Amino acid sequence: MGACRRGCQVSPRGLARSFAFLPLTIGGAALLFPLWWMVVVSLETPERAGAAITGGTGLTLWPPSPQWHNYPDALREMGGAEPWSGFTNALANSVVVTVLVVIGTILSSSLVGYAFARLRFRGREGLFLVMLGTMMLPGQVTIIPLFLLFRSLGWIDSLLPLAVPAFFGSAFFIFMYRQFIAQLPESLFEAARIDGYGHIGIWLRIILPLCKPVNAICAVFTFVAVWNDFLGPLVYLHSDEQATLAVALNSFRNQYGGLEDVHLLMAASLVTMVPCILLFLAAQRQFVEGLSQGAVKG
Repeated sequence: MGACRRGCQVSPRGLARSFAFLPLTIGGAALLFPLWWMVVVSLETPERAGAAITGGTGLTLWPPSPQWHNYPDALREMGGAEPWSGFTNALANSVVVTVLVVIGTILSSSLVGYAFARLRFRGREGLFLVMLGTMMLPGQVTIIPLFLLFRSLGWIDSLLPLAVPAFFGSAFFIFMYRQFIAQLPESLFEAARIDGYGHIGIWLRIILPLCKPVNAICAVFTFVAVWNDFLGPLVYLHSDEQATLAVALNSFRNQYGGLEDVHLLMAASLVTMVPCILLFLAAQRQFVEGLSQGAVKG
């Protein structure tokens, strides 16, 4: 009995850790509730889904008879008169734009960040402050001048206005790359110069491989922002053939926004969320490593 008392005794540290996990569990459940609600509504019948939206009936933990056909039905209806075409075109456009923006942002931001961190030139600090100042400008302020610029170039209703600006860098990610590269030892760059590498060679062969955690953060943040971007495609893209998934989903909502079609809307919305979730799970290790390195070294 005495041994049981000694073995079953809970240390104050373990008790405090248990209480620390309680609010984390509650917070995690609160964050997952909207996702669970969308999944359940997307698998309900039209009657039960409409009643759940209006508060006529409560949702069960899982639908009694899941309607898995709601997902292909929703994607088929996004094509309008031509089934599946609207979804496939929007998916292809979103993939092209997102991949180009992610690649362009990583390459340009890392290159400019390397220049600010390692190159010594007149006006470097002033240019860096000006670049940081651009982070204070919301995107809505510059959208009209950019629209006029792209219209003069003949880029309206094409994917160029969405992809090309990414190859000129992002102030937020330039700052991240600059801080990370500035912490690398100088001996590493001296050894690369002895081996005959110039600045471009150092950037390609030394900086980019070492910046994997920052690359992961940049890729995840950029992917999520571009994949879910609605304002940019709405302004620059006018035809259905050039629409991205965000615009196509909004058109689907306007066409099938009634209570009798809410299950299809939830199914289509969940499908558009899947790539973001998969990317975060795939890059989670590098993502967390990058955040922890920034917290320790910064």
